[in-house]
Amino acid sequence: MIPWEKIDTAKIPGSDEELRLMRRGREFSIKLGTNELMNSRLSGSEAALATLAAKQIAKVAKPVVLIGGLGMGFTLRAALAVLGAQAKIVVSELVPSVVAWARGPMAEVFGASLDDARVSIREIDVGEIIRAKRSAFDAILLDVDNGPEGLTRKGNDALYDASGLSSARTALRPGGVLAVWSSGPNAAFTGRLKRAGFNVNEVNVRATGRGGGARHVIWIARKG
Repeated sequence: MIPWEKIDTAKIPGSDEELRLMRRGREFSIKLGTNELMNSRLSGSEAALATLAAKQIAKVAKPVVLIGGLGMGFTLRAALAVLGAQAKIVVSELVPSVVAWARGPMAEVFGASLDDARVSIREIDVGEIIRAKRSAFDAILLDVDNGPEGLTRKGNDALYDASGLSSARTALRPGGVLAVWSSGPNAAFTGRLKRAGFNVNEVNVRATGRGGGARHVIWIARKG
């Protein structure tokens, strides 16, 4: 078996933690300590984050979408595949090295997605964008950390608390959708979404997207 090779490391802003980019043949993995945050072979649930949200805004002629977390680009590529030519997609990525990896060692994984005219990349905390906007987005897709129970950075929790959800609701246009990826269920978070004024649907999806792999959760929360 081909051994894993460490390609690079990256400090997480606002944290003492370090991400590691690993490669084994054509397979990539991003790890934090002993936890694998993402793997280039397991894209199903991250892609579903985009496709499920896109269905909710299918009637919007020129949708504006904010994606929190670039990762390995699964959500971005799925969004590009299902949104029309008039869409605008803003991707917020806190760790600059993740963007560099996308354009460097993982360029084959990302293909031409970062150069698509519909896409703009901002190296900033997605929370800053959300808090600065009002009625700006038709959909906000959050694939940040490990979901509402984070692993990488304590500051990410602010996206999922009552104040963070209120800011997200404010940043959405009427009828807009907040879609949140998580590695597992979280009843308390479901309750917070409802109390924040969202109509909530919780969807279980498989990591592989083909009926296998770990079960992940996506919340589709529509602004009333």
